[in-house]
Amino acid sequence: MKYFIRIIAIISAVILLNACASNSNHSIDEDKERKLAYIHYQLGVDAISKAGMLPKAFDELMKSNSILPNQAHVLDVLAYAWLLRGDFKKSEAYYLKALQYGTSASIHNNYANLLNKLKRFTEAEKSARKALDDPRYPNQDLAFINLGNALLGQKKFIKATRSFQQAKLFNASNSITDFRLADAYFQQHKWHEARLLYEMIIQKQPSNRSAVEGLLAVLNKQHNKYQARMMLKQFSAQTSAPLDKAWALTELDALGQP
Repeated sequence: MKYFIRIIAIISAVILLNACASNSNHSIDEDKERKLAYIHYQLGVDAISKAGMLPKAFDELMKSNSILPNQAHVLDVLAYAWLLRGDFKKSEAYYLKALQYGTSASIHNNYANLLNKLKRFTEAEKSARKALDDPRYPNQDLAFINLGNALLGQKKFIKATRSFQQAKLFNASNSITDFRLADAYFQQHKWHEARLLYEMIIQKQPSNRSAVEGLLAVLNKQHNKYQARMMLKQFSAQTSAPLDKAWALTELDALGQP
């Protein structure tokens, strides 16, 4: 009887050891999968920021998602990749899926950006505010810009202006904020404020065509053809981009003779 009990104990120990070994191997495999998925994710993030590398970004991000499905941060970047490709429908599908598996401020903010592009401004406002609910979110300026864009789309000019000004407090070097503020002033027919901002941008970035276009629109509203001509002549003389030069000369012709 004692011998039989001893045999049972030995068999149980062997089974337990095998189970432990199996669990240990399973844990090692999961760890390898996580690391491999993260490597492909990082390669995808690196590729998405480089010109002409969007297909490579898709390849790496899809590999990461295949190895370890439903990672919120991977789905978030995949959504942005689809946005860059111009497929807003697929982009939104991935953002919504990302929000199922994670509710980070960055996902809410990125989704707000897409909703603004879709001109669904009320939804964009809600998403941007969810991003701002987390004071730890490092890109507060971008969230305030998205909030401002959503408010501007709803013609809530005063609130939009405040949001852009708040973005400026978080990141004074972000020129996007200056553009959005200038546009907010322009839409409110505050030509003087818009003009000052565009002139400030051009002073820092003389070859910035977007700023020149914005200032030209303001000068046209002010019926100031003289300043418009001077600005376009200066821009056409210093820009190194042939298309920008051609645009400036075309605009000069459209203004007519002094």
